[in-house]
Amino acid sequence: MKIKHLLEISVFICGAIVMIFELCGSRILSPFLGTSTFVWTSIIGVIMGSLSLGYYYGGVLADKKSDYENFSKIIMVSGILILVSFWLKEIIPSIFMNIPRLEISSLFSSLFLFAPTSFFLGIISPYAAKLKSKEVKDLKNDIGKTIGNLYAISTAGSIFGTFLAGYFLIPFFGTTTILLSIGIILIILSLLISPLKKTYIIALIIFSTVTYYIPSNMMKENSIVIEVDSLYDRIFISKGEDLRTKRPVLYISNGPDGIQSGMYSDIDNDLLFDYTKFYRLGAHFNPDIRNALMIGGCGYSYPKDFLKKYPDKRIDVVEIDKTMTELAKEYFHLDDKNPNLAIYHEDGRTFLNKNKKQYDAIYIDAFNSATAIPYQLTTKEAIQKNYDSLNDKGVIIINIVSSINGKKSKFLQAEYKTFASIFPQVYVFPVTTNEEKAVQNIMIVAIKSNTPPSFSSNDPELDNYLKKLYKKEINNNIAILTDDHAPVDYYLNN
Repeated sequence: MKIKHLLEISVFICGAIVMIFELCGSRILSPFLGTSTFVWTSIIGVIMGSLSLGYYYGGVLADKKSDYENFSKIIMVSGILILVSFWLKEIIPSIFMNIPRLEISSLFSSLFLFAPTSFFLGIISPYAAKLKSKEVKDLKNDIGKTIGNLYAISTAGSIFGTFLAGYFLIPFFGTTTILLSIGIILIILSLLISPLKKTYIIALIIFSTVTYYIPSNMMKENSIVIEVDSLYDRIFISKGEDLRTKRPVLYISNGPDGIQSGMYSDIDNDLLFDYTKFYRLGAHFNPDIRNALMIGGCGYSYPKDFLKKYPDKRIDVVEIDKTMTELAKEYFHLDDKNPNLAIYHEDGRTFLNKNKKQYDAIYIDAFNSATAIPYQLTTKEAIQKNYDSLNDKGVIIINIVSSINGKKSKFLQAEYKTFASIFPQVYVFPVTTNEEKAVQNIMIVAIKSNTPPSFSSNDPELDNYLKKLYKKEINNNIAILTDDHAPVDYYLNN
């Protein structure tokens, strides 16, 4: 029995799946390549280009021969290719992730993962339009309306898929479940359009079942404790060993090269990463700290350290991802009931835009991936908001990843110059080495007052950090970063 409005239902479903597949694309690549502009450009460009080729070829194919059996096969191949992308979603990006240029690695990963499926999904609309036109009684008068209706329905499906994926599927289901589900939906749809021979159906059932029940841990490192999808990212918690102390550690990250936070898992008695210890300099540059702000919570390593050292002081933490906070509570000993800790789940820039409170110190440690700082936190306008949020003796300390000189130094130079356009005093502390071309964590310290600080301390630990002060002139032959023009991703990856 033929289903009424079968073609309309088909193009709606396929239009929705195109956008679900595209939005899942960022979750597939982000653990390996991050979520920079380059990655999104590659995903969108490859999928749109492949859809365009599919539209063209679909029209040519439909003119040669158009029937429901071939239409069914096109949809089935699309579903099978989505299931194949599930098999390859961790293999393909890992192959290309070591290419030095992110533009190339993200482009190749997108081509291999998303182009074939998008091409076949693109064939569907023009092929459906041809089938529909054959059913129109008065072709001369109604062909434009017929084709317009189908493309409007397809677009409506894309809109529906966008909101469904962004507001419901991705927050509540993992990428694996989504890919498998939409692949199977397309296969079922194809069978409704034109049932296949029993042998084909049996083969498809076996293929889908095997795919669905692959043990996910066969494709993951044994070190991974948990993997979850949040509104913003795929988040991994993994176990390891600190190379220096040989103590066991837990990491929270958004990919193999994107460790965001860490903690000693035997005894949570110190900060794991050296750069986080430089935030302790806040109390050196402003001994009167009573209220502090940290943008970027993640594992909440420094906020915990701050409250342990100063139990009578207060710190507000802005963490965009609520799932990060929930994981920090479960795995990283975060006590969100501490009366001196307030947590705000929103973008750091929007928090600063609305903030009316004055802080004695602001600490920033926010990243989209291993090196990518959200550009909206780096600009002159954002730094002005930080300046306005500080008391007269206030200090801001921000962690960036860059080199001091060489081709990987443009971000530091631009950010330093941008801070210097607002703050009267700006200082740079390389964390790991004095080798100027080495890419490393670099702490930028900006002080609101005009009083020159001391760069020595009676505290041996702080004195050691202060000795890291970079005393040479920072190259300023570069434009400051603004909301209008902040090529942060380009500086970090070129």
